[in-house]
Amino acid sequence: MSELFASGRIVDLILLLLVVEVAALHAYRRSTGGGIAVVDIVMNNLAGAGLLLALRAALTGSPWTLIALWLLAAFAAHIADVARRWQTTTSGRRAS
Repeated sequence: MSELFASGRIVDLILLLLVVEVAALHAYRRSTGGGIAVVDIVMNNLAGAGLLLALRAALTGSPWTLIALWLLAAFAAHIADVARRWQTTTSGRRAS
């Protein structure tokens, strides 16, 4: 188990689970018409993937610049996700 963490392979497995999650939720939405929109799932998971890749870089002893790059990518994806949700929420409201 320690090798799984030391090599960063644990992150690869979790990233694979994220891909499976997106595929399963997309299949559910296509078959039922319900559930979460695929773009919302992907935007959210991109932020998580960035954090996971930063973790993988840290576990494998990568330079701090690579870790920072992945953290910046995660932050950018998070901001894009929040902005999109905010826009969707406010565009659905009526002016008072």
